[in-house]
Amino acid sequence: MLLKEGALETRRITESFQPQGEPPPGELLQPGMVLAHRYQIQGTVGVGGMGAVYRARDLHFPNVLKVVAVKEMINASPDPVVRQNAIKNFEREANILATLSHPAIPRIYDYFSESNRSYLVLEYIHGKDLEAILNDTPDFLPEEQVVQWAIELCDVLDYLHSHKPDPIIFRDMKPSNVMISTSGDVILVDFGIAKVFQAGQKGTMIGTEGYSPPEQYRGEATPLADIYALGATLHHVLTRRDPRLEPPFSFGERPIRQINPDVSPELEAVINRMLQYNPEDRFQSAREAKEALIAVAKKTGLLSRLSVPTAPIQSSDIKPLWVFTCEDEIRATPTWYQGVLYVGSYDSNLYALDASSGEFLWKYATEGAIVGKPAVVEDTVIVGSEDFRLHAVSIRSGKVLWTYYTEAPVRCSPTIAEGHVFVGSDDAHLHAVNLITGRAAWRAEVAAPVRSAPTVAQDTIFFGCESGDFYALDFRGEMRWRFKAKRSVVSSPRVANGVVYFAALDWVVYALDASAGWVLWRFRMSKGSASTPCLVDKRLFIGSADTHIYCLDASSGKEVWRFKTGHQVPGGPTVYSDSIYCGSADGYLYCLEARTGRLRWKFQTEGPIIGSPIVHDGVVYFGSADHKVYALLA
Repeated sequence: MLLKEGALETRRITESFQPQGEPPPGELLQPGMVLAHRYQIQGTVGVGGMGAVYRARDLHFPNVLKVVAVKEMINASPDPVVRQNAIKNFEREANILATLSHPAIPRIYDYFSESNRSYLVLEYIHGKDLEAILNDTPDFLPEEQVVQWAIELCDVLDYLHSHKPDPIIFRDMKPSNVMISTSGDVILVDFGIAKVFQAGQKGTMIGTEGYSPPEQYRGEATPLADIYALGATLHHVLTRRDPRLEPPFSFGERPIRQINPDVSPELEAVINRMLQYNPEDRFQSAREAKEALIAVAKKTGLLSRLSVPTAPIQSSDIKPLWVFTCEDEIRATPTWYQGVLYVGSYDSNLYALDASSGEFLWKYATEGAIVGKPAVVEDTVIVGSEDFRLHAVSIRSGKVLWTYYTEAPVRCSPTIAEGHVFVGSDDAHLHAVNLITGRAAWRAEVAAPVRSAPTVAQDTIFFGCESGDFYALDFRGEMRWRFKAKRSVVSSPRVANGVVYFAALDWVVYALDASAGWVLWRFRMSKGSASTPCLVDKRLFIGSADTHIYCLDASSGKEVWRFKTGHQVPGGPTVYSDSIYCGSADGYLYCLEARTGRLRWKFQTEGPIIGSPIVHDGVVYFGSADHKVYALLA
């Protein structure tokens, strides 16, 4: 009989804190407990027969949120021999992981014991395992997606089998031990029964029934055993037939194409060879299997489409790191500065929150709603309010340093440059305010209220106004040039490589020459846009009231891709790593693959998301009209 090792599905847990202390044997660690004076437990990821896996924060990095996975082994057996073997096996996993360095293998950070428990501290993987993806997907998965995963799995198996000085056999390949990260990469998890291979040496009968080959039942696991288990895993993924529920070694009685006709004969043939009963009839190395899969991709025309993302993770699978509730809607974009998150609310307060925990630090009350993004410099945070004022507040105390009065509500986000604060007002002026004194340096009259946050570049201040006029002013407030769109410009401009980009409510995205205001290109959407564009690697990302998030070629204005949300997209997208984050009035925050625009995951709030998200140190922060500020792992 085989010993079944259940995989532990990785899920994100909301952070909470409780008193620390060692629990009784067999009980789970509680949020707030600190292990080794360093790892603060935040939640339980999964539970197995020998212990659990937890999500924890590494306290050795107080200024950033470093999340780790803590794998626990409870050694409560009364038999000293059993206890000694359990510790030995746990140490073996730690020792194996310590020698490995591959992007598809979680990194190990620490190993220690406390009382009757031993712990491994590992890289935390954000994503879902293949078993969970199968359970959440009603239809067959596309062949190109499965081929991509299979090639990546062959690559990591080739790395293990070629390991020096001795090969390593994984011995437990199955869907629940294959994580698909939120960035779409394959990660092999749970090395609990992996072992160093020594020719001619027999081991215990260990593995997972249904996936393990015949020789593994006899304790004869070689690298070819991993190839069989990979074939069993791919058969399961393509047919949705769990081999644990079928007679052993009966894959030949369940032909893949008979169950899933969409699978190509070429791929079926490769998997069938992996599943041969006799090891000598299989591929003789993971590298050979990988080459066969690449040949399938070439022959079937899939090779050019192998960069396919994972099945998107649903909102129910995503747990916030923390949530903070304000007294009214949050329509503003937050600002991160030195470990503190600053965000304004429609409840007329500017909040300062601990960015790692969401803990309330202080709030500053204005006399009107705050809809703009705060600007921070050194020890001062500056924000506009519908009380007609610009407020400068101490970041240490939350006390006012100075206020500057305009003649109408300030619904524009301030910008700090050259010792001044530049901000627009509904009084149809752009104001330049001395950063230290809060006194007016000058104000420039424009055609209509200014809600477009100014951008400073090339010694020029760029902004639009409600009349559709778009301005370029110098630092004295004198006009350099002026451009006229057909409707309001609420979008805040972005400038790069001598080009200024913005959108208008006339349904057009504009690219103008920053020095002269000439039109370089226009892109027409189906509706107008108040979204602030985001520029990364010669691509421009922007949202629209037509419900789409667009990716445009920044040099030509040609559409690269578009993604449809459930409602208007008023806020601007944010790029982090290879992902796009953007909210919608449908209440969802979307994470898209930047290159293709395909959905990676989405998270649902209880109200429209008006502002833009921000990302810092792997955490995405945003507010919603449901009165809440959210922090999610990016």
